[in-house]
Amino acid sequence: MNWLELVGWAGSALLVWSLVQTRILRLRAVNLIGSLVLIGYNAAVQVWPMVGLNVVLSVINIWYLRRLLATRHDEQTYQVVEVGADDAFLAHTLRVHAADIARFNPGFRPEPVPGRSAFLVVRADEVVGVVLAHDAGEGVAQVDLDYVTPAFRDFTPGEFVYRRSSLFTDRGFRRVVSPPGMRAPYYRRIGFRPHGPSYVLDLPDG
Repeated sequence: MNWLELVGWAGSALLVWSLVQTRILRLRAVNLIGSLVLIGYNAAVQVWPMVGLNVVLSVINIWYLRRLLATRHDEQTYQVVEVGADDAFLAHTLRVHAADIARFNPGFRPEPVPGRSAFLVVRADEVVGVVLAHDAGEGVAQVDLDYVTPAFRDFTPGEFVYRRSSLFTDRGFRRVVSPPGMRAPYYRRIGFRPHGPSYVLDLPDG
């Protein structure tokens, strides 16, 4: 097997690997790389129909990637919906994703907590994130759960809850504290500061 064949096999492997990705952004990026590799390979061996196919796939992937990246911080794309802490749909969402929630939020317990607020982050009619927080006293909102569904894990939909600080300041909170022990936290990127095992967001005066 020569180096050119290795390139062709590598491109094919990337395309196959992209199809098993659960994250939308990663799927598109890996698929694009595989398509670009196969464009070069098929052009070298002069298989023009496959060149044309992979050019089309590359254009499609680039279009979706630009759209995903352009809307990742767009409040018109992601909406925050407040629900009751005992809401049946919220309970269903937590139950469906229980294993994944435990993986990234090992300290979370679904049992009711007094004074808990619940927010769903939705994209069209799809739930992409859940934020639960309760009143810890002295103006502190303690986040119990900040969860993102697997398909949107390359994004930070929870930021839309924290960006709309009135969701907290209207309740008299002056500070938001992230869950301790949360794996792969993203808070530093959206204005939180490190504080011990957690991150803290100081809210503007309401």
